[in-house]
Amino acid sequence: MPRPAEWIRWMPSPSLVPDEPPLDLEHLSRMTCGEQGLERDVLAMFAAQAGEAAGRLGRQPDAALAHTLKGSARSVGAFRLADAIEAYEDDLRSGADMAIVLEAVQAEAERVCAAIDRILKRS
Repeated sequence: MPRPAEWIRWMPSPSLVPDEPPLDLEHLSRMTCGEQGLERDVLAMFAAQAGEAAGRLGRQPDAALAHTLKGSARSVGAFRLADAIEAYEDDLRSGADMAIVLEAVQAEAERVCAAIDRILKRS
């Protein structure tokens, strides 16, 4: 039987950083002055833009599109998506292999779009 000191090795560690939600809804509320109708409209437009743009970035690198999407993501409170796009931009400038950051952009875009879909269905 393992002794208590050995148990520590076998126990999974919880993340030190809590899972950040895909959208900062307080930020979005501040940006829309708390107008829920406007929030829904902005989220619907952003979801359409983000899904389409993430797909386009996967087919063809595009610095201008990435920059536009990053700004839009920040304006609605999708900060993790904006950070992933910033990493994409950095790799695009440096000529690095973009497969990993592109995967992160697309995964986070899907996560944000799913969250938006849940919000829109709820309201």
